[in-house]
Amino acid sequence: MAGILEGIKVVSMGQIVAIPAASSTMADWGAEVIKLEPLTGEMHRGLRRSQGTDMSGPVNWVVQVLNRNSKGLALDLKQKAGKEAILKLIERSDVFMCNYERNSVRNLGLDYASLSKINPRLIYGFVSGYGKVGPDKDERGYDFTAGWARSGMMYMIGEPGTPPAPQRAGMIDSAAGAHLVGGILAALLERQKTGKGQEVEVSLFHTGVWMLNMDIQNAMGGKEPVKHDRTKANNPIWNSYRTKDGRWFWLAMLQPDPCWPGFCRAIDKPELENDPRFKDIEARREHCEELIHIIEDSLAKETMAEWEQRFRKNNCIYGRVQSPKDVTTDPQAIAAGLFQAVEYPGVPEGRIKLITTPVVFSDNPASIRTPAPELGQHTEEILLDLGYTWEDIGRMKENKVIL
Repeated sequence: MAGILEGIKVVSMGQIVAIPAASSTMADWGAEVIKLEPLTGEMHRGLRRSQGTDMSGPVNWVVQVLNRNSKGLALDLKQKAGKEAILKLIERSDVFMCNYERNSVRNLGLDYASLSKINPRLIYGFVSGYGKVGPDKDERGYDFTAGWARSGMMYMIGEPGTPPAPQRAGMIDSAAGAHLVGGILAALLERQKTGKGQEVEVSLFHTGVWMLNMDIQNAMGGKEPVKHDRTKANNPIWNSYRTKDGRWFWLAMLQPDPCWPGFCRAIDKPELENDPRFKDIEARREHCEELIHIIEDSLAKETMAEWEQRFRKNNCIYGRVQSPKDVTTDPQAIAAGLFQAVEYPGVPEGRIKLITTPVVFSDNPASIRTPAPELGQHTEEILLDLGYTWEDIGRMKENKVIL
């Protein structure tokens, strides 16, 4: 069955996470995505270590998860022949997306003002650090800086009195990529009505602020957001606790009063249900530290697996805290199709598993059909499709315009 975006051609000049996350999503949904890279390859091609994890080995997992289903094109855009080739391709494309520095893109003549002249129907997607206006519009920004630190996210995550917590790699980049996909699809819909393309921009800073919208909106309203302190949680059954086997889980009963009787039964303390200290949300807030100690003592007596049975029986809302390794074997993740195998020569099994994109279409399911391309893997194929001859391609190789 055809992907829902079949017939849409995308040129993706992206590196690291934000643009590759967006373009791989569109590729999973059936778009033809061409990954444009310099002859040296994008930054993730050389990744050997990330946040303490050794990334060397036969599979560059980051490149694979963010660039599957794409075709690889490598050009030297500083040479005239390389520039001519990419402009020919963009002239025939529906979408161009990029997250390089704005001045670099402008110097290459690949800004929206330039490209819209050769393709007025082009949808131009751009991810920046801080947006296109303002005093920091030209500042470089990764998601750690523009999206995590400056947005307030880094400040609010973690217990009071602890150092600011770093995010994990690509978290806000991935969110920005998802927003960009939504914006591009809306612009494509508008193009159906008007015949005109437009620029769609998402900044990492704005994405981080939106992700923290409840805290920042409260701050705008004069309310000072408060960090979560698990030892003094106002709602003790919206909190983290440790079990006998050293595992952690999060109780998530946002409406605590309806859940309170069942929770008391689950922890074998039915007498707490009508205890004046804990009988309703206000009483539990007033005596939160005392109740947290009671719950901690109770939950330390049994294992995570045993508590899961009790919580499910009594309709308690919770989530077990899992490591990334745990997630890879989670029965729910497997059953729900969060991972999909794709053929990959060079590994013993001949296949690798990759994370699927989250949106599920009933009639046009997304799929991972091919692994990420090698650097410039489809350059000749793409150039031939643009009308170049083998003689043209040979000269471009001699002049090191292509690999």
